[in-house]
Amino acid sequence: MSRIGKKPVELPSGVTASVSGQTVEVKGPKGARTFKATDDVTLSVEDNGVLVTPRGKSKRARQQWGMSRTQIANLVTGVTEGFKKELEINGVGYRAQMQGNTLKLALGLSHDVEYKVPEGITVTAPKPTEIIVEGIDQQVVGQVAANIRQYRKPEPYKGKGIKYKDEYIFRKEGKKK
Repeated sequence: MSRIGKKPVELPSGVTASVSGQTVEVKGPKGARTFKATDDVTLSVEDNGVLVTPRGKSKRARQQWGMSRTQIANLVTGVTEGFKKELEINGVGYRAQMQGNTLKLALGLSHDVEYKVPEGITVTAPKPTEIIVEGIDQQVVGQVAANIRQYRKPEPYKGKGIKYKDEYIFRKEGKKK
């Protein structure tokens, strides 16, 4: 039995959910999101939450049960609070700034890197060494943050590059004579 799947997804005030077939649509103060569940689970809206139940006792139905419930919970979190990833830039001369819908990164390359921010995502650079990625879709927020980090991953000797705020960089010792 799925411990996660048993609990209904609570809907806070200001959030509405509607189920049509295998699709759940959640509307909240930050926007609307949808999720299409597989045929292995049944979705229903109870008094103040969305309930997910498995169809049958197969292994796949039990796997989809907890996963579907978590996906719906992420929809609710996204439309109420949103998701946020924070990045830090370390290195002499490394900096970031927003210009309209484009993030300009100076990362020690021969040219500045320009990253066009996708729709539905907000990227801010409150300091030249800090980038904040926000949005209502957890997957897209994480992907945008990973794409930005990819331009200059942190290296293990001096720690230069773009890293997540809570990331620990394992440092290596340099050559000895």
